[in-house]
Amino acid sequence: MEDNKADVFLIREAMAAAKINADLDVLQDGEKAVQFFEQVDSDDSAACPDLVILDINLPKKHGGEVLRQMRRSCRSANVLVLAVTSSHSAIDREAMVKLGVNGYFCKPSAYDDFMKLGEVVKELLRSTPEAPAASG
Repeated sequence: MEDNKADVFLIREAMAAAKINADLDVLQDGEKAVQFFEQVDSDDSAACPDLVILDINLPKKHGGEVLRQMRRSCRSANVLVLAVTSSHSAIDREAMVKLGVNGYFCKPSAYDDFMKLGEVVKELLRSTPEAPAASG
């Protein structure tokens, strides 16, 4: 879930550079994200993501609210979540950890540093028993 088109572009670039073959669904705000997870819960045929790349500062609903809703969800409670944010705040990081985030990536200003996101995603996916494909 990411509202910044430039960041969405960079996330796609980082995933491609890391050779992660994934279908990426982009949701522009926190309300749409919560609706997405409600839909996943109400429809067993709806695809449940293996990984969510979650911007903390989403419009309409904060990323923390989205994560809280996910962790209460029937089908999405155990989905991997990587918080991606421009915030370097220890308070933000701690709050997301308490809500059950699996990883935290601070958006850097340099392109090469942003491309490291792909390796972070790859490592996070490797840490799971099934090593699923990424979604987000």
